[in-house]
Amino acid sequence: QVQLVESGGDLVQPGGSLRLSCVASGTIFSINTMGWYRQAPGKQRELVATITGGGTTNYADSMKGRVTISRDNAKNTVYLQMNSLKFEDTAVYFCNALVRHRLVEPRVYSYWGQGTRVTVSS
Repeated sequence: QVQLVESGGDLVQPGGSLRLSCVASGTIFSINTMGWYRQAPGKQRELVATITGGGTTNYADSMKGRVTISRDNAKNTVYLQMNSLKFEDTAVYFCNALVRHRLVEPRVYSYWGQGTRVTVSS
């Protein structure tokens, strides 16, 4: 099993910045894609950004230019730098990881963290 623990969520004013972190631990041979998703009150969970093990990134159109996803493979950690935050960025942000548990088992499993809350308010 794998645990994902997010941190960094906070109350921030519009235009402010936050850096979210997510650390994966447990039985990990390798981690393929890691990503951030968010869920605002009354809305479905949506993609924010993903990053592959090789560093290829993908961003939601609404977040392009304002967020940067990065990862430290040695630490099994993914980061999300968010700038120019808006009221509509208020949400719980979830980390996701596609994990391969063992060398002899090529299948990957999807894991989610419990989320970290970001509130943008003046």
